[in-house]
Amino acid sequence: MRLNYVETGPADAPVVLLGSSLGTTHAMWTPQTAALAERFRVVAFDHRGHGESEVPAGPYTIDDLGGDVLELLDTLGVDQASYVGISLGGAVGLWLAENTPDRFQRFALLCPPCNPAENAQMWTERAATVRAEGTQAITEVTLGRWFLPGFEDVDPVRELLLDTPDEGYAACCEALGTTDLSGKLGDITAPVLLVTTEQDTSVPPETVIPLASAIPGARLEIIENAAHLVTYSHPEVINPLLLAHLT
Repeated sequence: MRLNYVETGPADAPVVLLGSSLGTTHAMWTPQTAALAERFRVVAFDHRGHGESEVPAGPYTIDDLGGDVLELLDTLGVDQASYVGISLGGAVGLWLAENTPDRFQRFALLCPPCNPAENAQMWTERAATVRAEGTQAITEVTLGRWFLPGFEDVDPVRELLLDTPDEGYAACCEALGTTDLSGKLGDITAPVLLVTTEQDTSVPPETVIPLASAIPGARLEIIENAAHLVTYSHPEVINPLLLAHLT
């Protein structure tokens, strides 16, 4: 699977992969890349079905999405990296932490859905809606979950959602609808930073906070006055947390 990616930072620096949310691309990491690239070789990628990555027919699985990241590491010739993921990218990060501990040094997982299969019907219905009506059918309600009222810089993210291939979005919904990563949290050995927000209605904080007890040694940060896409809305809070954890 060919994943599209963009690199910034020194070629000989430690590698950090950035895995984005459902319905976005590597461009959502723009508020982070310059800060991280001062110390790291930053590789921001598009999940399968997103951006300029390949768009195979769905459904996809979390194994597919995690396997794509491992293929990307091999393509880059990188034995070990650290990983930062939000939302869908956070779920992929949990899968990587549970299944491939030898390839990763550290994880920062923001608003990660651990067991989205609990809401399998919702994901199935959203996939059907997008296949029938396109991503424009879910764009405005999604933005309403991702940002608090009054946040003004939503247009770039709106364009990312509208530009996401319908099949890629729907098939990743189907991947989330069959994902339950709760069974092996206690086997994770890499240092993990967990971030949730007080007003996240996409992945509510009460579903993220228990992960800190289940993952050995995990550190938890709860961000006030923020919704789901906290990397984009609050980089002044998130960037120092990432740098402190990854360094």
